Amino acid sequence: MKATGIVRRIDDLGRVVVPKEIRRTLRIREGDPLEIFTDREGEIILKKYSPIGELGTFSKEYADSLAQTLSLAVCIADRDQIIATAGGVKKGLQGKNISKQLEAVIKDRKLISAFKEERDFVPLTDEDDDEVRSEVISPIISEGDAIGAVIIYDKDHDEKLGETEEKVALCASAFLGRQMEQ
Repeated sequence: MKATGIVRRIDDLGRVVVPKEIRRTLRIREGDPLEIFTDREGEIILKKYSPIGELGTFSKEYADSLAQTLSLAVCIADRDQIIATAGGVKKGLQGKNISKQLEAVIKDRKLISAFKEERDFVPLTDEDDDEVRSEVISPIISEGDAIGAVIIYDKDHDEKLGETEEKVALCASAFLGRQMEQ
C-alpha cells in the first residue's frame, strides 16, 4: 500500500471525502461504485467496483471462444481497463487502462466499426501501438448502464471488418450485459 500523506476526518454522517487528485488519478467518477474491504490490522480499503470484473473467468473464456470462431483478436473491457484478451493479443494488454476515446465510445453507447486510416478509429489504450488495423467495438449495456465493451480487431489484414464481425460483437455485448443482470 502506498501512503499519500492526506488525512481526512469522518463527518457526523460517517462520510469521508476522497480527494480530487486521487479520484482523478484512479479515474473514479461521481456515482462510481466502490467496494469496501477490511483487514485484520484495522485497515479499510476502497476499491473501484467493476461489475464485469465479477465475470472475469467467464469473460476470458467467452473471449477465447469468440477469438477461435472468428480467427481474430478479442478484448473485453470494463469502463476502466481491459479485463479479458484472446486471439493473439499482446500479453501486456490485459489490465491496462483503456483510452479516453474508448471510454467515450462506451459512454456514448454506439457501435463503432473502423479502419486504421479512418477518422473514427479508436485506440484501445493510451499506449496503443499501431498494431490494430481494423476494429469493431460494441458497448455492453446492463440495467441501462454502459459498463464496458466487446472489441474485435484485426492486426494482420488491410481491410475493414464486416457486418459479420459487427453482428458477433453486438451479440456478445448483449449476452454479457444480460449475464450481469442475473
